[in-house]
Amino acid sequence: MTTIRVLVADDHPLYREGVARSLADDPELEVVGQAQDAEGAADLAGRLRPDVVLLDISMPGGGISALLRIAALPSPPRVAMLTVSEDDDDVMQSLKAGAAGYVLKGVGSRELVRLVKDIAAGQSYVSPALAARILNAMRARGTPAPESPLAELSRREEDILRLVAQGKSNKEVGRELELQEKTVKHYMTSILQKLQVRNRVEAAILARQHLR
Repeated sequence: MTTIRVLVADDHPLYREGVARSLADDPELEVVGQAQDAEGAADLAGRLRPDVVLLDISMPGGGISALLRIAALPSPPRVAMLTVSEDDDDVMQSLKAGAAGYVLKGVGSRELVRLVKDIAAGQSYVSPALAARILNAMRARGTPAPESPLAELSRREEDILRLVAQGKSNKEVGRELELQEKTVKHYMTSILQKLQVRNRVEAAILARQHLR
C-alpha cells in the first residue's frame, strides 16, 4: 500500500495538531511535517517533498504566498487551502496560484481524509457552498463568455469534462473512455482554452452548472 505523505500548515497549534491526528489515524496517510507560517510551510515542502500540502490562508506570511513558493518547486506537491475564509478574492487567488482544492474548516475529519486522498490522486475540490459564487465571480471578472460556455466543446471533450466534474482524475477518465492518459491531458488543455478558465477546478464548476 502506498502511503500519502501530508504536510499541514496552520498557525493555530490546537487546530493544526487536531488535523494532523485525524489524518494520521488513517493507515493510508502519513503526516510528515507541520508548519505555523508561510516560510516554514514552503521550507518543509521543499525539504520533505510531501504528496499533499494543506495550507491556511491567514497564517503569518500568508497562505497564498506559501502556495506560490510551493508551486514553483520542482515536481511540486498538490496543495489545498484549508481555511475559514469564504472571501471571493481568497478563493480566486488560490485557484489562480495553482491550488487543487479549497476546503472550509468546518469539514469533518472523515471528509477531510477522503478529500486529501482524492487530491493526492489528481482530483480537485472546492467546497460546494462556494462553487456558485466562484462561477459568478469568474463571469464578472473574465472575458464575456458565449451564451452557453460549453458550446464550443466537441462531444468527446464534453464526455471528458463530465467525468472531470465528477471528480475523476485523468487516469480514471482515460480508463472509462478507453483513452490513453496523455490523450486525456491533451483534451483537457483544449477544454481549458475553449472555456477560458485557468484550471480543471474552474472547468468542473462550469460543467456542474451547464452539463445535465
